[in-house]
Amino acid sequence: MEPIRPTISSDALPDFVLRQFDPHSPHTDHRQLYGILQSGIRAALLAAGLKLPPTRVLAQALGIARNTVVHVYEQLALEGYVQAGVGRGTFVASIGPRLLGRSTRPDPTRAAALSQRGQQLLREASAAPLQWGAFTPGVPEVRMFPSAVWSRLQARLLRQHTPDQLTYAIGPGDAGLRQAIADYLQGARGVVCSPEQVLITSGTQQSLHLVAQLLCDPGDRVWLEDPGYWGARSVFRAHGLDLQAVALDADGLAPSPEQLRQPPRCMFVSPSHQYPTGALMGHSRRQQLLDYAADHGVWVVEDDYDSEFRYGTRPLPALQGLDAHGRVVYLGTFSKTLFPALRIAYLVLPPGLVDSFGRALNELFREGQTLQQAVLARFLAEGHYASHIRRMRAVYSARHDALIHAIGQHFGSQLPVIGGDAGLHLVLGLPPHTDDAAVAQAALRAGISTRPLSLYYLRQPAATKGLLLGYGAVAEEDIGPRFARLAQVVRGFL
Repeated sequence: MEPIRPTISSDALPDFVLRQFDPHSPHTDHRQLYGILQSGIRAALLAAGLKLPPTRVLAQALGIARNTVVHVYEQLALEGYVQAGVGRGTFVASIGPRLLGRSTRPDPTRAAALSQRGQQLLREASAAPLQWGAFTPGVPEVRMFPSAVWSRLQARLLRQHTPDQLTYAIGPGDAGLRQAIADYLQGARGVVCSPEQVLITSGTQQSLHLVAQLLCDPGDRVWLEDPGYWGARSVFRAHGLDLQAVALDADGLAPSPEQLRQPPRCMFVSPSHQYPTGALMGHSRRQQLLDYAADHGVWVVEDDYDSEFRYGTRPLPALQGLDAHGRVVYLGTFSKTLFPALRIAYLVLPPGLVDSFGRALNELFREGQTLQQAVLARFLAEGHYASHIRRMRAVYSARHDALIHAIGQHFGSQLPVIGGDAGLHLVLGLPPHTDDAAVAQAALRAGISTRPLSLYYLRQPAATKGLLLGYGAVAEEDIGPRFARLAQVVRGFL
């Protein structure tokens, strides 16, 4: 039961205010008086129905201008703390138990409690605490981004901008960017699409939210590569989907006979550079999955996140280019090829989904970035993007080789290297008894950022132990010294 607070009488109110009023305060008289009266009412020290002193009386008691008291009373009346009537005076209003903070207020510990799925999301959260430096996986070299070119294009478009480029975006995105993406994908990735099939989003995570909301219902089964991309796992789980871990073999996703007998609503795959193992899905497996999807009405979500960077061989064409039945939703992003803070990604959708996805994007997310999309469109159309990719492919190839060399120097053939011929990371395998999460934590304390391979598994008992090592954001000359520091940490766990 809440304790009973003593209340102030009308006669005692001037003394109550005077005890708290400081004539030497840096705050204005108005602010002081308002704060004293408002807090007294909120704390129920000035009870409902209490008559406030006339403005002249209170002004004389405090030694301040009468107009100050008049304005304070007017403000309190405007906010509902007091009621005033001509010839009657000014009285404290009844403002209700919630504002007074009485026992009807909800328990703050209960009010702060998360939903069960919110608790599960945070319990299994996998986002890295660092997004830069050795050896953070999945981070590109942003210091070499051609910012002068980008600034010139942006300045030109800012001078020529139209009002619709500075307001909420409508539709599937900038028409010029959709055209440029379609042209690029047809030539570089073997994607079969028109500009009308391209939908611009604010990142792969937003693309996945749209897929989960528009193509799946809570409880629907979804196949995920195991190990696989934690971001897809988090999004699909947040939407209440039934996550089914599908093991990998040398050709990528390899569903068991039992799993094949229970078709999912959708499957999530990264066939051109499996994340995180780097496995490549061969043509035969690709065709098998596409045939299965067509026969059972399964959506295939293809994540083509960094396949532009392959060393020694040409990038493999996208799975989408083989799809004859309109079952593939293709995800692409500029986060790995340009810089993550750009927050521009895209979907290539089967024709029948384009209108629905575009309307849902506008309904759910109120997109923007229209001007940045126009800048990116020019960046692609004028050839700057292709030039940047060629340059960075050479840079990443050299860094990849430097990391492979450093691993060989410290461990020889003792620890295997997994998936090290493409992308921006490789996996350093560890013995089965190793606690790779503990290794990663110890490395972080030593100033090295890495990720435990076991973190990417849904089936923890089947988890292979290892460390993801990103080399994209590490200068070639720094790779040897930084890996030497990591190697010292790793040896303590072998």
